[in-house]
Amino acid sequence: MESVPVPPRPLSLTVTRHGQSTANEAFAAAEAVGALDTGITCRDADLSLTTLGRAQATALGRWLASRADGPLPHSVWVSPYLRAQETAELVLVELDRAGLPLPVVRTDERLRDRELGILEMVTKAAIELHHPEEAARRRRLGELRWRPPGGESLADVALRLRSLLRDLYETEASRRVLLVAHDAVVVMLRHILDDLDEEAYLALEREGAVGNASITRWSRTSSGQLKLDCYNTVAHLGLD
Repeated sequence: MESVPVPPRPLSLTVTRHGQSTANEAFAAAEAVGALDTGITCRDADLSLTTLGRAQATALGRWLASRADGPLPHSVWVSPYLRAQETAELVLVELDRAGLPLPVVRTDERLRDRELGILEMVTKAAIELHHPEEAARRRRLGELRWRPPGGESLADVALRLRSLLRDLYETEASRRVLLVAHDAVVVMLRHILDDLDEEAYLALEREGAVGNASITRWSRTSSGQLKLDCYNTVAHLGLD
């Protein structure tokens, strides 16, 4: 039986989550005390970086500029959401400050965060209180399959990422690519590229949240496949 040829792949594919956003900060504070409201009133797409988030993005840019982890990316693909755009801009500032060539930047809607529909910006405590049936359905179906009303399941996110990867493979063959996106994008890329089934995904979820400005990277092997090098690393930030 003839083997199926592997489509051309990038030399490396790196994905980072945006720096800390105002919602990340507000939700952490609300969840710590079981609050029903975060005080966030803007759209998810319009959330900006906090002071810490800007520092994280700058640290990521400085680390990339130092080329401590190898050659620079040729291209940067960015989520259209403001917090990701701001993160990418701060990274580029550091590359420019170091006098390095700037990568080609492309915004792609398919890198947006998971859409939560009517539960956007709603805390866990508020979901349990005001949407108990939905909370029960979430527990029954599991995070990978649960789709909030008007929103997406993580499997839906994976579907649009499969479409993105097809285009990325075609346009970025033998190039180094950096994606600036969101936690749901990072974990669903693991799901796709590392062929994780639901049990393996749940094990990954138990390891903890994807860190702001963390690095996850795959490199192309001699056989042409993308192999995971590192996942959710944050040591490069040096902000502790």
